[in-house]
Amino acid sequence: MTASITTVNPATGQPLATYAAMSPERIDALVDAAASAQKSWAGEDFKTRGEVLRAAAAELRRRRDSLALLVTREMGKPLVESRAEVEKCAVGLEYYADHAADFLADETYATSADDSWVSYEPVGIVLAIMPWNFPLWQVFRFAAPALMAGNAALLKHSPNTTGSAVESEDILRAAGLPDGLFTALLVAEPDVPATTERLIADPRIGAVTITGSERAGSAVGSLAGREIKKSVLELGGSDPFVILADADLPRVAALAARGRFLNAGQSCISPKRFVVDASIVDEFTRLFVDHVGRLQVGDPEIDGTDVGPMARRDLLDGIDRQVRAAVGQGATVLHGGLALEGTDGFFYAPTVLGDVRKGMSVYEEETFGPVAAIIAVDGPDEAVAVANDTRFGLGASVWGTDVEAAIAVGRRIESGACFINSVVASDARMPFGGTKRSGYGRELASAGIREFVNVRTWWAMKEPGSQAPVSE
Repeated sequence: MTASITTVNPATGQPLATYAAMSPERIDALVDAAASAQKSWAGEDFKTRGEVLRAAAAELRRRRDSLALLVTREMGKPLVESRAEVEKCAVGLEYYADHAADFLADETYATSADDSWVSYEPVGIVLAIMPWNFPLWQVFRFAAPALMAGNAALLKHSPNTTGSAVESEDILRAAGLPDGLFTALLVAEPDVPATTERLIADPRIGAVTITGSERAGSAVGSLAGREIKKSVLELGGSDPFVILADADLPRVAALAARGRFLNAGQSCISPKRFVVDASIVDEFTRLFVDHVGRLQVGDPEIDGTDVGPMARRDLLDGIDRQVRAAVGQGATVLHGGLALEGTDGFFYAPTVLGDVRKGMSVYEEETFGPVAAIIAVDGPDEAVAVANDTRFGLGASVWGTDVEAAIAVGRRIESGACFINSVVASDARMPFGGTKRSGYGRELASAGIREFVNVRTWWAMKEPGSQAPVSE
């Protein structure tokens, strides 16, 4: 019997579509095709590659409404957020089409050689293991730089967003990308570990990138290390949202509520721990809970919905366990704190927890769902200590009227990104990634495209043997 993958609408709990999983033989044939196509693609100039990406951006915009509906039905975010995700993908494609040639241009160096330079050359095939929470953006933010650098790309997407994976391949194909250069691999869930290991071991795979859980990243990074392959890991986060005593609380509270509950809180860079100066914690909490209470929870296909369902039943059960554990440890439920009854979907009430302290589940663990933890601190020094008291280090934000003081606090926080008076977000123009257990490597901007290349050093002499460099 052929293995299959079935997607489920998290708003209803009902099946959406079923896809035949690929056999090992089929996957091997697709790797063969990718390797062959990549050799030709590497010989194309940046202008040709860029024209394909620009056509893909146009195709995304042409399909905006149908793509947004697919994303919403596969993982539950409100349609307005899905439409914004489609546009963000189009902008990212255009960004790399415009800038890849400059990012990867040869660079000359002043040495004792007659001529010396560095070139940036493709590594072959990039294997990407992507998550469900931004099922289009996660795909195109790796595919755009990988393809513009002259590589082929293989995508192993999350099973619950298989439709988004298939559509991503179709969009690039419709844009004129040659066959074999981008392929969505449909792998039955029980076969994922063995298939991933086999692919990473294949000598034609030059690099692997994963966005996902700490556990998955550790497994993939270990395999890549064993095979001596380049890897980029973008993993979990427990981002601190540090509110200093001089913060503009009405504005900050509104942005805090929006930032935390976007995508039902299912974002690695959404603020999760609200680290608030004790002198203002009561007022911030009052304002924040008021904003959270106004959020409309419901059918993500209806205009006006702010928070949709969680993406899967197991995710809902997991966040409920974390909240119950925190309450058992002394946290106070200020809003929500339970799964919503009367629906077959995976809805969890937007939740605010107060009296959170070290040792509690929501302090120590990543809360990947609609739960906000408020932690009171006595001044900036304690705020920094709490912000850094986590194994993660993806994003952080600091809020205060005195911008220089806020920046000074931010410099002491360990993170891959620090935003001052702004909610953390990814932007194609800036490198994105983490430190500590949040992973390594960078996506986006010039740093992102240079992750998927061989940095090759050149040393040229007009006469053999003269002015030879000092040996290692």
